[in-house]
Amino acid sequence: MNKFRFTIKLAVIATFLFAIASVAQAQATRTWVSGVGDDVNPCSRTAPCKTFAGAISKTANGGEIDALDPGGFGAVTITKNITIDGTWGGGFGSILASSTNGVTINDSLSGAPNTAVVTLRKLSINGAGGNVSPFMTGLNGVNFISGKSVNIEHCQIFNFTQNGVRVATTAAGISYELHMQDVSIYNSAAGVNASATGGGSFIAAIMDELSIRHANPSSGDGVILGTNAVGVLRNSYISNQDRGVDVAAASLGVSIINCTISACTTGINLAGATSRITHSTITGNPTGVNFAGGTLRSFGDNVYDGNSNNFVGGAISPQTQQ
Repeated sequence: MNKFRFTIKLAVIATFLFAIASVAQAQATRTWVSGVGDDVNPCSRTAPCKTFAGAISKTANGGEIDALDPGGFGAVTITKNITIDGTWGGGFGSILASSTNGVTINDSLSGAPNTAVVTLRKLSINGAGGNVSPFMTGLNGVNFISGKSVNIEHCQIFNFTQNGVRVATTAAGISYELHMQDVSIYNSAAGVNASATGGGSFIAAIMDELSIRHANPSSGDGVILGTNAVGVLRNSYISNQDRGVDVAAASLGVSIINCTISACTTGINLAGATSRITHSTITGNPTGVNFAGGTLRSFGDNVYDGNSNNFVGGAISPQTQQ
């Protein structure tokens, strides 16, 4: 009897190991989605899946999901290293996120939390929904809760009631990264909102070629650098927001390089830290720069013009080039 039981146990273990091996083998480094695909498919190029959520479970850690043709591929939660590419070949990949987040990044329950590196490329993330103006019900376009870094490249993010991109991490002792290039955010309550509240943590937000415009409602801010957030904003345009750039009291400051901030209630709001600005234009705002506890250093090559008040509550601190 004991020998029989031992044989049964070996069979169960062998079956379990075989199942794990089968699942691992089923995950491909590159998978595909299509507007005419099906999530029961293996997500191969000839048998693509229908949604990003369907494809992600069949994509290996560190792999990539590509769109074969134009389509709406649904909201997705990411828990591992992955790239999602909407492609510009067959068409632009779309995510319609009515009453939810477009992309959620959260590896907190994985075997290796705060290690996921995620790349989102060539995507249209739309929070539209409902029948009452302003027809926006989505929460956050990209909601980064836990991971190591997220890269957002060549994307459009619009119609969200909270933020286009939200980074709100809480783990202690982690250095997080947000990299954005050629991203358009509009018709959302706020553009980019980054903070890292865990003790000893910080978030570095590197933002290049951003277009953030038309906050809806008008009280939304363009870029918010919150607790332990440090930012670089380059080659970007921000307009029609409440505060174009808001540097919170507990932030680590921002460097603004070759940017235009226009038609906001306040162009730059400085509640804390030391920030820097060069080759930029602050124009057409009731308040150009509001000093509410922070410092702004300038290399003397900026334009402050057409604001009702160029500076309120303080003055620029000249910075001499060495």
